[in-house]
Amino acid sequence: MAGDIDREGVEKAYGRWAPVYDLVFGKVFDEGRRSTIAEADKIGGRVLDVGVGTGLSLSEYSRSTKLCGVDISEPMLRRALKRVREFGLTNVETLAVMDAKNLAFPDSFFDAVVAQYVITAVPDPEATLDDFIRVLKPGGELILVNHIGAENGPRRIFELAFAPLARRLGWRPEFPWQRLTKWAAKHGGVTLTERRPMPPMGHFSLIRYRKS
Repeated sequence: MAGDIDREGVEKAYGRWAPVYDLVFGKVFDEGRRSTIAEADKIGGRVLDVGVGTGLSLSEYSRSTKLCGVDISEPMLRRALKRVREFGLTNVETLAVMDAKNLAFPDSFFDAVVAQYVITAVPDPEATLDDFIRVLKPGGELILVNHIGAENGPRRIFELAFAPLARRLGWRPEFPWQRLTKWAAKHGGVTLTERRPMPPMGHFSLIRYRKS
């Protein structure tokens, strides 16, 4: 449901996570992060990294890839800016506080949009995906890595039981693949090019869409 997570709640949650985010989540999300970066670097040009957080990804992109990073959390972005300065990342053009659903960029501006672990943490995933596609150039790629909820079995039961707590942490663990399928069909301007299972234990997926 679109309204089951609110923007203010997400902003507060990630503000609280900012001081320990890299320590807690860095290794868990490492392979998914590196895989999305590798795909974005193959495309090159100008890349938007949505939900850039503390900027953990920024130094891992090729220096020839121009980067714009946005996040809802100002405390997270302060850490990202510090990382940019420490590593001398001159290819980072912009770091800005921004709502993922209302990106302040013109249409067809980016060669690729990367969103790592973002879609399950926004109030309106479908409208957010629409705006990602809006800012992509024709032929550009949307590269997601995200948890996709189990359709059945013990993991499905756990995810539903864990959901109320997860919402307070700023994400929804039961997000089904069907929501992405329905979104793509309704949008009509995208083609799924890959869905690749990611560690740990395939709970996450790398998902690539190409803009028509």
